[in-house]
Amino acid sequence: MAKKILVTGGAGYIGSHVVKLLDEKGFEPVIVDNLSAGHRDAVLAGDLFVEDLRDKEIIDKLFDAEEPLAVMHFAAYIVVPESVSDPLKYYENNLSATINLLQIAAKHKVSAFIFSSSAAVYGIPQEVPIPEDHPVLPINPYGQSKAVVEQMLSDCAKAYGLPYVSLRYFNAAGADPSGMIGEAHDPETHLIPLLLQTALGKRLKFFLYGTDYDTPDGTCIRDFIHVNDLAQVHLLALEHLLNGGKSLVLNCGYGHGYSVKEVLEETERVTGQKIPYEVKDRRPGDPPVLVARTDKAREILGFKPEFDDLSLIIETAWHWEKNRRY
Repeated sequence: MAKKILVTGGAGYIGSHVVKLLDEKGFEPVIVDNLSAGHRDAVLAGDLFVEDLRDKEIIDKLFDAEEPLAVMHFAAYIVVPESVSDPLKYYENNLSATINLLQIAAKHKVSAFIFSSSAAVYGIPQEVPIPEDHPVLPINPYGQSKAVVEQMLSDCAKAYGLPYVSLRYFNAAGADPSGMIGEAHDPETHLIPLLLQTALGKRLKFFLYGTDYDTPDGTCIRDFIHVNDLAQVHLLALEHLLNGGKSLVLNCGYGHGYSVKEVLEETERVTGQKIPYEVKDRRPGDPPVLVARTDKAREILGFKPEFDDLSLIIETAWHWEKNRRY
């Protein structure tokens, strides 16, 4: 019998890629998504339950019926500026939904809990590359909501024996090479899809925020990780816990970065299109450089990236963006 894995937010960008990989690896994904940001067509395997995690009674009944072995928790609001303008929306959803899920997971004694966290928990980095033991000092409600959940996971592991891995994403990018699933946020706020949509003429121009940072070309540097490599880390983390491994907090990146200008120029090369852009003032809270230390994921989980190449990341995203299914 296939091992059932409950995937919250499995109709979203990263969740849908993890669902596809779970199915390929012989697991049976059970997806819970309220479709407020996810897409029904992004779910390529498993059963989709259109429910809200804030409805505790329904989620508890779902656990009774499906008896999942483990939980992968992606469901959250993710737009940083919106979290600043409407913090209670983020605390209400990202925290109350997770409290429900943790209570139910502990009650049903699941064997593993994989949490979708973020480099936003670090705030403005004090050292780069950023190690996992860097102080947790978020500077916005989105990052704060992730940091609070990490603390809850630590407390639940001690109190209820709930094993967990918290994965701190840097910049997820790219799309599955099949072209079946990819990035489809509304509104879109991420660098590569914004550039690609401008290349396609869906946007008049791209806005480049800040060219006076203390970096070689004056623009921010970010650590981009292909979404399929990110999905691989989730599977490795799941197997780590199912094999009796200890709870962990891990960075998810490649350990090196690219500047906004470098990404823009490479996107022009891949697409063959000149991308019009306008320079704007810096956005508040944008650190000059965000790059992960990634040795722990490689050493503990045996993570071996397959897509660690900016051209490949952009090419897969371009293939998706030109032929979007949803």
